[in-house]
Amino acid sequence: MRTIDGSFLAVLTHRLSEVDRERSRRYPGDQGGRQPVHTCYVPADKITDDLPARWGAQALAAFDEHLPDPAAVAAIIGVPAALAATVYERVRAKLEREPVEDLRVDFEDGYGNRDDETEDGDAAKAATLMGAWGLAGVGIRMKSFDTAELTHRAVHTLDVVLTDLGTPPPGFVITFPKVTGPEQVTALVELLELCEQRLEWPEGSLRFEIQIETTQAVIDHKGRFAVPRLIDAGAGRVSGLHFGTYDYTAACGLSAADQHLAHPACDFARNAMQVGASGTGVRLSDGSSNVLPVGDNVRHGWLTHYKLVRRSLSRGFFQGWDLHPAQLVSRYCAVFTHHLETAEGDGARLAAYMSRTTGSILDEPATAAALATSLTRAIDCGALTEAEVTGYSGLTPDSLTALSRRH
Repeated sequence: MRTIDGSFLAVLTHRLSEVDRERSRRYPGDQGGRQPVHTCYVPADKITDDLPARWGAQALAAFDEHLPDPAAVAAIIGVPAALAATVYERVRAKLEREPVEDLRVDFEDGYGNRDDETEDGDAAKAATLMGAWGLAGVGIRMKSFDTAELTHRAVHTLDVVLTDLGTPPPGFVITFPKVTGPEQVTALVELLELCEQRLEWPEGSLRFEIQIETTQAVIDHKGRFAVPRLIDAGAGRVSGLHFGTYDYTAACGLSAADQHLAHPACDFARNAMQVGASGTGVRLSDGSSNVLPVGDNVRHGWLTHYKLVRRSLSRGFFQGWDLHPAQLVSRYCAVFTHHLETAEGDGARLAAYMSRTTGSILDEPATAAALATSLTRAIDCGALTEAEVTGYSGLTPDSLTALSRRH
């Protein structure tokens, strides 16, 4: 006779099945599809009908002026000499073909407070232009819900943009800044539900990113990690968490000289974001560098940005903010170098895993999925070709996608 009878096992599995269903609801895994390597932020009063092309042209002009050959890419930006020729060629091609992957029209800090007539006009203009840019990702950063005055202006701007859009363009998303608690997120969800109903848009079509730039968005007033509660309050509409470098470091009491992405205070916040969002399908984006590559500061700006982007990539943040066209140069140099350095090794490990070959590293299924995701990212951004990745791993892009979705 067995010690455990069938009736006990039936009760146990029934109880755990409820837990499994709830876990699957909260942690559905990555949403799939391409994640942009950056988000460009442009103040609403600075947008033009040719904005993505203009950013690309300005980035390409800076590239050609300061990086005449692969040796300059190695010497000025810090790309390893062995990869400089490949990075030089592919980054230049990227700037010609697709300089901007994702863009937000900023109505918050980069825009400031304007009179109602001016902001209404800029909101209407943004609605007209966003669909015409033809970008894979586009949207607005609205004002915060910090005060009644800001909330009224934020809601009105959002209303103008959504009404004038007619239908949201592909990849449309709203960035919600300076969030301090789940109550604000719930209020935005209710607002978006109302907009969808009145505009007769599909339910759930409006999604948003939460900016993690207040200390309360990391640890709440009861000492709890706040990110899971913010995501839960989003009711399935939260697509990303974007770190706000300077508001957060200022809130931590850091002096201006210490307000940068590599500060340990930022590492703590990013770790909280990473753990809190893991498995939810909510993607992460790092913040910006305010050291701009302009004037006599081009080389210092590029090197600073390159190092920060490489640092973010090594810590699992595959997206970040860009504030100036010339930052596209250092952004793509960093991203492409990262993938070129890791692709051959990742591909070999993945090939060994798929063939069940026993080597010096024994990878788990979760690691194989991560390897497949990394190689897919390399193809998506243009760092590597499909043929190169297949050569390294033995897998087609479709096979990589299928493997990366196993969780």
